[in-house]
Amino acid sequence: MLVTGKEILSVAKKKGFAVPAFNAGSGQLLNAVIEACEEASSPVMIAIHPEELCFLTDSFVAQVKYAAEKATVPVCIHLDHGADFTQVIHAIQLGFTSVMIDASHCSYEENVKLSKKVVEAAHAVGVSVEAELGTIGDTGNTVEGGVSEIIYTDPKTAQAFIEETGIDSLAVAIGTAHGIYPKDIEPKLRLDILKDIAMLTDIPLVLHGGSSNPDEEISKAVSMGINKINISSDIKIVFAEKLREILNGENQEIREPNMLFPPCMEETKKIALEKIRLFKAEDKARYYTNKKEDDE
Repeated sequence: MLVTGKEILSVAKKKGFAVPAFNAGSGQLLNAVIEACEEASSPVMIAIHPEELCFLTDSFVAQVKYAAEKATVPVCIHLDHGADFTQVIHAIQLGFTSVMIDASHCSYEENVKLSKKVVEAAHAVGVSVEAELGTIGDTGNTVEGGVSEIIYTDPKTAQAFIEETGIDSLAVAIGTAHGIYPKDIEPKLRLDILKDIAMLTDIPLVLHGGSSNPDEEISKAVSMGINKINISSDIKIVFAEKLREILNGENQEIREPNMLFPPCMEETKKIALEKIRLFKAEDKARYYTNKKEDDE
């Protein structure tokens, strides 16, 4: 069931859970996370970064749309970290039902201006918009990027930004980074900042770069108002590790994709299921099909 970002996140906000947004950098990752979500009866956002789209080519979106329309759970196709207006418009033309414009590295004024421009174009055709206020860190080896020094989201500015731009969801900077943290760095979320942001804002909040943070912190963040969490590194690492194991195994003649990839997809699926449960999204797909239950 193909839905928009606003549709999928409004229910999450109302019911107090976070929708998993898995970065699908290949058809194998896509199928693995869709299977996990159907097994767990969880809504899902399939996130595609512009660099992933460049590698996969535009035709990949048709595959994602087909999977979404055939799925038994709500699926949103989301552009992750759109860098400019052109990228966003291209994604909308391809059939994305949600887009992110990331102008967080710009001045506040420029961020507002570009985010508002994207909202006007996207809302005109029924597409939802996510923007970012503050900056997400970067640990390296990711397509998502980031900065070396995190600028935390100012709670007092957040609602003003929402009102000025008209966005549907806001990615907040509370101490996460894209990728997996180095062993000598211990990730820690500023839940005090999140508490203030949640109290002062009225739309779904998004957490980027949650792969390395302790489960206890992530669970707490969900209970405090996070309604979407992006996961990329975790599912890709286990996929790659299993593939290395197979390629370095005894059978040096193995080469068929249908022999190489299924075990990797199973590892990805296991992690996806763990995240779904951690985000409290398991068995939440029923709220999108049963209006009476949703209203309770």
